[in-house]
Amino acid sequence: MSGPRNPVVDAVRRALGRSPADPVLPCPEVLPPRPAGDPDDDVEAFLREVTALSGVALRLRPADLDLQLERLVREHEVRRACLWATPLLARMDVAGRLARLGVTIVPSDAGKRALAECDLGVTEADFALAETGTIGLLSSAERPRGVSLLPRVHLALVDPAVFRADLHQVFAEARHAPYLVFVTGPSRTADIELTVTLGVHGPRQLRVWVL
Repeated sequence: MSGPRNPVVDAVRRALGRSPADPVLPCPEVLPPRPAGDPDDDVEAFLREVTALSGVALRLRPADLDLQLERLVREHEVRRACLWATPLLARMDVAGRLARLGVTIVPSDAGKRALAECDLGVTEADFALAETGTIGLLSSAERPRGVSLLPRVHLALVDPAVFRADLHQVFAEARHAPYLVFVTGPSRTADIELTVTLGVHGPRQLRVWVL
């Protein structure tokens, strides 16, 4: 390698105690896939992790949905919401329930500015990882990423069937998807004076409800 990057590469070599003649180190071994856990244990571990990451996680029966949506709308003064068009959200009639609470439903294809003006974005999780409290979202033209990234509150509904043992499974299933978004807690940054701040690069509030 030659050119302006040489000083940088030389500095890295010195820091690692290596020279250009040293052989390339072998790649580390890949961890074996994690075995699937007990479904109930995975859900409880997932809820604990989401909560530890400053999210709000609940395990709900479908009959509890009206009450929880009403509390969410009241607590966060939700006036406008956008939603993915997915089977679970349609089956639960989330758009209809929100509309009956006086919330204006903004089409998910309304554009970034309109989505950013929404108070609430609702998605359905395609994957859930118990160990880290992470959800995976397969976004597309019909399921725009902006719904999970632009409104100040993100609500993700999780069917227990989407829990996966680890990332091996997730990447195998999502390898042909155009976009895969991982969400682990609300948006946070510590760029400014190393002070953790929520909501700078995305939603300030994350709600995850396992149905």
